[in-house]
Order: sequence, then C-alpha cells, then structure tokens
Amino acid sequence: MSAATPDPTAAPDPAVQLDLRGTPCPLNFIRSKLALEKLEPGAWLQVDLDAGEPEQMVASGLREAGNRVEQHPGEAGAVRLLIQRLG
Repeated sequence: MSAATPDPTAAPDPAVQLDLRGTPCPLNFIRSKLALEKLEPGAWLQVDLDAGEPEQMVASGLREAGNRVEQHPGEAGAVRLLIQRLG
C-alpha cells in the first residue's frame, strides 16, 4: 500500500489563525510577523485582515521576508491571507 499523495490544489491547514480585522498598520504586520516566527518552517498561518492597505502592507512585507503568501477572499471588506513560513 502506498501513502496518499497530498492534493496540491487543497487549501492548506493553518497551524495558527489570527483575526486582525480592525487592527491598524503597522501593528497588523508586526503581529503577523511575530506569529509566523513562532511556527516551524513549512507551517501555515491564517490572517484575516481588512481589505486595501492592511492587506497590501502585510502581504508584501511577509513576501519580502521570504515567505509564501496566498490571498483568498474573506467576508465583505476583508481578505484572508494564508502564509507559509519558508526557511
């Protein structure tokens, strides 16, 4: 019997979830970065943010730090980021 191969199209299972809707910049980025630093490499962090500037600042900052960031639609006026800690 062979082990099942993971489905690359399946949504990742985040180890930690943060709801930072209503949290101003740069505090939302700092909280996201600190939570991500506590995770093992390869683990996922889910962050719910307000759409617009918070989404752009957090996503770009974490990408620049070398992490993988996927954006998914959230509730009205919000976005969900799934961030994988790399390295």
